[in-house]
Amino acid sequence: MERSVVVVGGGISGLAAAHALASGANPPRITVLESSPRLGGKLAGASLEGIPVDLGAESVLARRPEAVDLIQAVGLGDDLVHPATTSAGLWIGDRIRAIPPTVMGVPTDPKSTVDVLGEDAAAAVAHEPELAAPALTEDVAIGRFVAERMGSAVTDRLVDPLLGGVYAGRAEEISLAAAVPELYAKLKTAPSLLAATSELREIGQRRNTAGAPVFAGIKGGINRLITALETDLLARGVQIQRSTTVRRIRQTADGYELETGPVPAPTFLQADAIVIAVPAAPAARMLADAVPQAATELAAIQYASMAIVTLAVRKADWPSTATGSGFLVPSVEGRTIKASTYSHAKWQWSADAGGDLAVLRCSVGRLGEEYVLQRSDEELTALAAADLRAAVGLQTPVVGSLVTRWGGGLPQYAVGHLDRVDRVEAAVAGQPGLAVCGAAYRGVGIAACVASAGKAASQVQAHLQASTPAGR
Repeated sequence: MERSVVVVGGGISGLAAAHALASGANPPRITVLESSPRLGGKLAGASLEGIPVDLGAESVLARRPEAVDLIQAVGLGDDLVHPATTSAGLWIGDRIRAIPPTVMGVPTDPKSTVDVLGEDAAAAVAHEPELAAPALTEDVAIGRFVAERMGSAVTDRLVDPLLGGVYAGRAEEISLAAAVPELYAKLKTAPSLLAATSELREIGQRRNTAGAPVFAGIKGGINRLITALETDLLARGVQIQRSTTVRRIRQTADGYELETGPVPAPTFLQADAIVIAVPAAPAARMLADAVPQAATELAAIQYASMAIVTLAVRKADWPSTATGSGFLVPSVEGRTIKASTYSHAKWQWSADAGGDLAVLRCSVGRLGEEYVLQRSDEELTALAAADLRAAVGLQTPVVGSLVTRWGGGLPQYAVGHLDRVDRVEAAVAGQPGLAVCGAAYRGVGIAACVASAGKAASQVQAHLQASTPAGR
């Protein structure tokens, strides 16, 4: 008798979990259930004026292997590319300024921060080692911790824009242990915050010397990974059902029962094991009966909404002074956009595909700013164009635009997040054959999601092997 696994969620985490199960030894019968009409979750693509564009994530962290390995495993290895430039700036005041050396926004060299912070604030950074050693014993909010030791200007102008680009959240509320675990670990014994960042910076420079690229993409867009995964999974016999919402999971004598379909006429599916790869809120609803402790913890995780405004302009009109890969915008600057990426400069494939047109992306909105996203597409496009005019002098009207809203798109890692995740995973582990994965747990990037999916698949596979009678 073939064992069965249902993967709930057809985003990158769910598809990666299905792939790990399907490509492993003795693969079970696998069904992927996705509530929306399309696969991919926060990975999506489209065409703007005939140019392929990513509408969500656009790259993977290449310094950890999980995402790159998966890209190669599904046949896209030859299309792996690295950014032509990753030199981003900060829009502060009347111009774009160079980002000084930092560890996720926390300075490593006080002298290099003068242009961004001003002389007085840079001096405060230099005096930080005179404070008592951090000696961290528990998680703290990175923004508040840095402000207390180096001054609020560091949090406002450096930590906030860099973390905001990752989480669309506020630095004053984001967990240091979850967002920058290497720095948190150093601060348990380092004599100062500056000493900790300097040491981590040196480690990073040694990596750079070794030639390992930080980020990777795929020609034509990182969203191509989803189509390749679907093709691979279908070839392996995996069933994929779209527009199928799972409302409830119940443990049975033989495994699990999933309730789907319309409420008046539900459909029930049976499974020996389940991988739940959906955001925290729907996961909490599904687990309310089967694992109430995990459901309660998951329900407490907040999500931020944001939007990507993708623009096409004529290359001939692109200001020669707008160099690098783009810029970040501190919240205290009061602008509409929080960041802009010059896709045509960052990715050679985008420049080649664009012909006479250049593509760029602007991100809008973060936690607590949902009202910004209630504006029409035309308004958001006009506001983004106005900010680009002020930032880099882009005077020409845009040739084409796309606005992509990601409602509840990014989980917020509040102080104590990793402890919360430990409790969720411990509670779920108490139910044999049940596992969770995704951006809500130990990293929001694609590589972290793939790693989370691999761990969940291993847990499920171990359960199936342990519960299979000899000779079966």
